[in-house]
This record gives sequence, C-alpha cells and structure tokens, in this order.
Amino acid sequence: MCQEKDPRNDILYYARKCFSDEADALTALIPLIDDNFVKAVEMIMQCSGKVIVTGVGKSGHVGEKMAATMASLGTPSFFLNPLDAFHGDLGMISDGDVVIAISYSGYTDELLRFVPLLTERHIPIIGISGNPNSLLAQYSACHLNIQVDHEADQLNLAPTTSTTATMVMGDALACVLARLKDFRTQDFAQFHPGGTLGKRLLSRACDYMVSTDLPIVTPTTNVMDAIITISNGKLGLAIVMNHEGLLVGIITDGDVRRAIQRYRNEMFGLMVTDIMTPHPKTIRPEASLNEVDQILRRYNIHALIVTDEHDHVVGIIDSFRVMS
Repeated sequence: MCQEKDPRNDILYYARKCFSDEADALTALIPLIDDNFVKAVEMIMQCSGKVIVTGVGKSGHVGEKMAATMASLGTPSFFLNPLDAFHGDLGMISDGDVVIAISYSGYTDELLRFVPLLTERHIPIIGISGNPNSLLAQYSACHLNIQVDHEADQLNLAPTTSTTATMVMGDALACVLARLKDFRTQDFAQFHPGGTLGKRLLSRACDYMVSTDLPIVTPTTNVMDAIITISNGKLGLAIVMNHEGLLVGIITDGDVRRAIQRYRNEMFGLMVTDIMTPHPKTIRPEASLNEVDQILRRYNIHALIVTDEHDHVVGIIDSFRVMS
C-alpha cells in the first residue's frame, strides 16, 4: 500500500530552498565588492550634505530601509520617490548631496527620467543595479553590481533574491561607514531614544530608583522584624544602616533563606548583623541604566543601593526597573 504523501515535506523543502537560494546568491556577490564599492564609500564620506536614496517599486521599498539604516548608523540620509521629485520634492536635494539610485534592471523609466535632473545640477550618483552595462550604470559616478542568477520564486519573476542582494549591499555601505566614522553605542542610543538601548544609555539610575519609603533596618534589629520590613518594602531586601545613618550592609530574601538553612530554629533569636551581607554594591544616581545592568550581571545580584557623592543612601534600583 502506498503511503500518503505528507504535504508538510513540500512546505519545508520549498522554504529551505528559498533560504538556500538567497544565501548562495549573497555569497556569489562577495567577489563583486570591488573598487567601485570603495569609491562609493569615499563619495559618501566626502559628502558635505546628505545621502538621498531613490528607487521605484520593490527597489523603492528596499531604498527606504537602506536610508533608514544609514541614518540610524550616523550617515544623514532619507528616501525620495523619483515620481515625487517631479512635483516639488526635487527641492529636497541640494549641493553637496549624494544620490544612491536603485534599479535592478538599470532601465527603470521613472528613475531614468529623474537622473538627468541630477546630472544637470552636478549631483553625484551611486547606481545600484544587476546590469553593469545599463543606462543607470552609465549615468553613475560609480556602480555597485548586485547581479543574481535567478530569483527565489518558482517563476523567476518576483523580486526576491535581487531585493535581498540590494538590501545587503545597503547594509554593507551603512556598516562600513559607521566603522569609518567610529560610530559608537552611545551615538546609536541618541538616534534611538525611544528604544531599549536608548533607555539604558540615556536614562539614569535616579530616573528609575525607588527613593521613598525605603525598607531600612539597623544591625541590631531582630531578624523576625527585619523579615517584616523586607516583606512590607516589596523589594526583596532591606538596607542596613547604623545609628549614624551610614550604610553598613544589606539583607535580602536570599540571606534569610540561607540563614534558615544554617540556623534552623535558632535564627529568630539572631540580629540582622548576624546574617546580613556587609559592604553592598552601590552606584551613583547619575549612572546610566546600562551601567546598572552591567554591575547587576557582573555580580549576579538583583538590586543596587544608590548613594550620593557623600555616600548617603538616596534610593534602590533593581533589575525589574532596568528591564521595564
């Protein structure tokens, strides 16, 4: 009896083939990264204005992503639809700018009608296409070849492998430019203030710390009373301060559990000083959340005590507030 064919096998086969075809196409492009790529990077580095990316259709969609990636990595850039250039948006381009024009065929009519407007104003063009002999390549100061053998779809028609190649070429430009400009994590955060990285680098411990109703005990506080203070504080810890108001330790849920294992019934007659962790890790209010996170991870702890320049306790910041 013949076994019924499992349709999932075809699904997995064609999906994996798509991945494989596009990966092979990208690998085949590596030898095409030549002096033209170097010239394109030099043109952008020497550019006193902006990088304007343009293209139509799928190339336009990839161009929008290319411009966004460059901008986020320190190269001022934006996308311009060539059709809009004929209706006033040409004014966005000024002397000192560089244009990256994308067309896989190199013969896209809407794009080629836009190109003479740039050459008349002596705006240099970096062309990206799959045909180094195309009209776009001829108009360009330098040309980046993204030629692929075939598209990933079964009809070899839909822009798939070619758009992936275009996107990776844009990523390569953006990444190389970022390296040459010594673009750093802090710079990235400034361009992404609303993201997680921006929050960690631009926000300070004082912005997220708990600074009121802090759970505080003394070294001579009974352990039972300390447990109540920890529970009421809802931070999983209590700060241990002496009668002069100086920080001397910290007592955490973990300290309490370890004390129960060690002392059993005797622990409730102990004082905080018997089970606390002395010399707890501290941080300044102006420290970034990224610094807070690094210290928490380095010492495998869940909270830091925030102290000012006079070593006075001003708050507590824990991993939950860093991650929120």
